[in-house]
Amino acid sequence: MKIFIVEDEELAVKKLKKTLQTVDESAEVVGEADSIRSSVNWLENNPDPDLILMDIELADGQSFEIFNQTQVKSPVIFITSYDEYALKAFKVNSIDYLLKPVQKEDLEVALDKYRSMKKVYAPEAPKPNMDFEGLVKELQQKLQLKEYRKRFLVKHAQKLVSVETDEIAYFFSDGRLNFFKTYDNRKFVVDYTMDELAEMLDPDKYYRISRSYFISVNSVEQIHDYFGNRLLLYLKPNAEKEAIVSREKVTEFKKWLGK
Repeated sequence: MKIFIVEDEELAVKKLKKTLQTVDESAEVVGEADSIRSSVNWLENNPDPDLILMDIELADGQSFEIFNQTQVKSPVIFITSYDEYALKAFKVNSIDYLLKPVQKEDLEVALDKYRSMKKVYAPEAPKPNMDFEGLVKELQQKLQLKEYRKRFLVKHAQKLVSVETDEIAYFFSDGRLNFFKTYDNRKFVVDYTMDELAEMLDPDKYYRISRSYFISVNSVEQIHDYFGNRLLLYLKPNAEKEAIVSREKVTEFKKWLGK
């Protein structure tokens, strides 16, 4: 399998090549490029590789521009630092993605996907109707930097108060109303559902540990094992109800907390 790597971080290239060798000994890196310009130049002057591993963010811009400057005939697996949630909808037949840092297991799955598509890309097989341009544009649109809520306007006594999101330690629900607590232990009712808050809050700063809680990194004071393979969190300021990480979110939560 001949692979072309588009990545502008030297260390990332080395790690990727090493991981490739452990996953598939037949993988041969036939070319590397670290910019849009050098990628276009390589693609226009070399035989089409079997597969391209392409970082989205390059030093001279987003790699989507490569598709505007030259015809890309090989299947592409994008590599990105973007949050997983923004990309789940884009596991289409011709494009996969890997999140940085690239894990061996994820690369294995992506290569298995490529192998399962190999017949489609075989020279003797009819060319599929792959709209690379459309797919790339769709992905590019979804990866535009999203504007998250910077402040909330809430009621306090008989007046309205604006609270900066960075002042909020966590959001929680008591089943009837939703609230947030600030780091200085002020409590306010927030007029949004938890699902609406999921669209407003930056996922790098707030994580939904259960149906009832969004917490910030800095609000976590202690973490304890809890029955049922869950986690019990002690928050600051003190929470009025138990903050428990649901079992299905434990692994993802640990990854988020360790970013």
